[in-house]
Amino acid sequence: MSERAAPFHCPYCGDEDLRPHESGHGAWECASCNRAFQLKFLGLLTRGVKRNDVEGDGI
Repeated sequence: MSERAAPFHCPYCGDEDLRPHESGHGAWECASCNRAFQLKFLGLLTRGVKRNDVEGDGI
C-alpha cells in the first residue's frame, strides 16, 4: 500500500480543513486553527485482539 493515510479531523480543534504540510511525510496543517501536526504509525501491538466467547447478551 503506497497511498498516504489522511486524518479526518484536526486533533486540536476538530475541524476538517486539513492539507499536507511541506515538512514531510505524515505532516498536516489545519487551516482553521493554524496548527501543524505529524502522524506516525508505530507498529502492531503484540497483545493482539481479545475475543469475547461468552454466551448470552453482551449488553
